[in-house]
Amino acid sequence: MYLCIAFLIYKFMKKLKRVAAIHDISGFGKCSLTVALPIISAAGIETTVLPTAVLSTHTGGFTNFTYRDLTEDMLPVTQHWKSLDIQFDAIYTGFLGSFEQLNLVTQFFETFKTRDNIILVDPVMADNGEMYKIFSPEFAEGMKELCKKADIIVPNITEASFLLGETYKEGPYTQEYINDLLKKLSDLGPEKVVLTGVFFNNEELGAAAYDATKGDIAYAFEKRVPGYFHGTGDVFGSALLSAVLNDFSLNEATEIAVRFTTSAIRKTAEAGTDIRFGVNFEQTIPEFLKYLRLI
Repeated sequence: MYLCIAFLIYKFMKKLKRVAAIHDISGFGKCSLTVALPIISAAGIETTVLPTAVLSTHTGGFTNFTYRDLTEDMLPVTQHWKSLDIQFDAIYTGFLGSFEQLNLVTQFFETFKTRDNIILVDPVMADNGEMYKIFSPEFAEGMKELCKKADIIVPNITEASFLLGETYKEGPYTQEYINDLLKKLSDLGPEKVVLTGVFFNNEELGAAAYDATKGDIAYAFEKRVPGYFHGTGDVFGSALLSAVLNDFSLNEATEIAVRFTTSAIRKTAEAGTDIRFGVNFEQTIPEFLKYLRLI
């Protein structure tokens, strides 16, 4: 009995881990920081935010949105945090609006990277075979350089194609093709790669994980929910990092992230929510905490 009590005390009093999340803020339409902050925090991890821009809504399906670039604020924030000797267990980057921000994030990595922490880069720049309109093809070269400095990258297949300078292919895919993409992406620099938007048939959708240190490739799939849903990449990346920081293996973390994201999509479809508004991940948080064995 005393050992059990001691274990519970240790579990709840161990050091709180901290993430620096570098994304934009969309006031309405759940994505980027309005997804990362609640999901990672719910997983018992302190979440520090460095906004790259503030928008009234995200850009997917909305018009006349406001946009305030925060590039000029990023370096002063970095310098202030450094003066406070703040340490991070992970650095997590998403949407970056310019080459200048790529350079500023590189400086952030150089300032706060340690031997023990994790850098996770979600190379947000493209989907469905096309680069987002605000980016030029040259932006992919800058993003490739950022990915070289990461421990984990989380591209979708379109982003993977741009990072590798290859022609985008429509699915369904073959296992051989996905395995080849994973290994080429790891050859850029990151030891771990999680590729999203993977499917071998039209009934299932999921992700593939590759750990170059083990030579291990694993897949996680759930039943596909028809339609296109905004913000799911941010939900997935936030869930993946949360699981990794809760000491799950990359393969386990990928499975958790696929289950959580798919459940949120399913709840959104069942509720008939306007897909521009993002997915109903809030209703899935209790399930997520069970996947993480926190409740």
